[in-house]
Amino acid sequence: MTTASAPRSVPRRNALRALAVAVALVGASTPALGGPAFAAEPETYTLTVRHLDRAGHPTAPYRTSVTGISGPGADTSVRLDAPSGVTTVRLPKGRYVLDSNLTSGLEPGGTIWTDWIVQPRLDLDHDTTVTVDARTTALVDVRPPDGSARFRHSGMFVEVTHEGATRTVNVANGSPNLRVAHLGPQTEAGAVKQWFDVNWDTDTGGYLLGRTSTGTRALTGLSKHYSAQELATVNIRGAAGPGGAATALVSLQPSDGASIGESRSVTTPGTATFHVAPERGTWDIGVTVPRADGSRPTSYTEDRVAVRAGATTTRTFDGPVFGPALTDRPAVSRDGDRITADVPLLADGDGHVPWTPSFDTAYTSLYRDGVLVGAASDAAGRGEFTAAPGTAGYRLATTVTRKAAAGATTRVTASWTFASATTAAPTALPVSVVRFAPGLDPTGTATAGSALRVPVTVQGAAAHGRVRSLTVSSSTDGGASWTRLPLDAGAVTVHNPPAGTAVSLRAELTDTDGNTLDQTITEAYRTR
Repeated sequence: MTTASAPRSVPRRNALRALAVAVALVGASTPALGGPAFAAEPETYTLTVRHLDRAGHPTAPYRTSVTGISGPGADTSVRLDAPSGVTTVRLPKGRYVLDSNLTSGLEPGGTIWTDWIVQPRLDLDHDTTVTVDARTTALVDVRPPDGSARFRHSGMFVEVTHEGATRTVNVANGSPNLRVAHLGPQTEAGAVKQWFDVNWDTDTGGYLLGRTSTGTRALTGLSKHYSAQELATVNIRGAAGPGGAATALVSLQPSDGASIGESRSVTTPGTATFHVAPERGTWDIGVTVPRADGSRPTSYTEDRVAVRAGATTTRTFDGPVFGPALTDRPAVSRDGDRITADVPLLADGDGHVPWTPSFDTAYTSLYRDGVLVGAASDAAGRGEFTAAPGTAGYRLATTVTRKAAAGATTRVTASWTFASATTAAPTALPVSVVRFAPGLDPTGTATAGSALRVPVTVQGAAAHGRVRSLTVSSSTDGGASWTRLPLDAGAVTVHNPPAGTAVSLRAELTDTDGNTLDQTITEAYRTR
């Protein structure tokens, strides 16, 4: 299947008729008396496209598109088809990109092949005939080192740029039988960008292979047989999050350029292992986990994950400790006297913030010099409040709860104090959070009776050496009593209670400017 992007497309079956009507209307128009004259009819030329199969005979099974890039024909896009293998259309003058998909079964055994031919530079400034000839194509053969891997699908994309405008054409293929060719003259230097992705399945994941190129021509053939050492490994782990085991949907695709990506189901706790081509750059990961109670699924993303040939990168999603996390955007900000809170309270153990966090209740309130400004419910860590003008001391408090589940946080509370004054523009307010990252097994539990080292990280205003004081405590009775844990080299040690017990964690922090945080994660993890 081929597609082409353009600012405005003409429906396939009406392409020629629409163009003819447009020309007729321009010719029949009469300007109003004394008014400006209408623009002259655009200069047009006849384009004839001949399609030949592998034997050099005219062929009918084809899909050809002609898409304007620049000049009077920049907004023109037509699809061509005719049973004779020859089609003619009249188009405005301009630069076009042509792509043609020919399907044939001429190989021994009747194997169906796709021949895709791209002419990235078609300058229509006179009546022109183009011959699309399947005999000019060469094989695309990009394979993994694992001979038992199963071909899944491939996609090739060509992006052409001229005079600041860009158009993209592509072909998707459900079999490895693809041949491609460049047609016509070269473009300007660097005007053609091309991506090819091919995915192969294995029982545990698959291979995501790809090649990129930039130059003056579309590819004619492509051959690459990867060795294991040339590939990077990406492990995507789905932990047993709230609700226990589930079937997660994981996806992986290159961050840059057009791509087809890959997705597959993983029973949690479980891991999908993908071997990827580093030359495709960084990779974007997506994970969606349904909930056992039938509530809306929780979705996570992590973009631009760097990979390196011969190295393994592992990302874990939907596992404890769940708790507050700060991203690269302000969690609490003030614009004039409008204070907005949007603090992710249920980021997973690796810091991934869910798009749709699963919770039962939520409540956020703001106080100015001890007086309630306002409150919001039903949105975890979120609220918008209008404060009185001037400088004052503020306390922002938020709570989120959810049903008890193995390995899952059941309650998060956080309270921040800070001073703030009316601002002239959106301004981030000085809040911090504390992250806990114990090494738990895939079910989100730790060994009973063991000593567990729990790394402690500060995010936000107090990060990068701006902590005045930090106290960490643990509880094994749901927060009725707390045991202070000494900090040593950025971590605390929890002496785990008997099996089946939940461990809660608390942090009390003051930064160098006197802003404070009091944060509690109830049932941060359990013992087994």
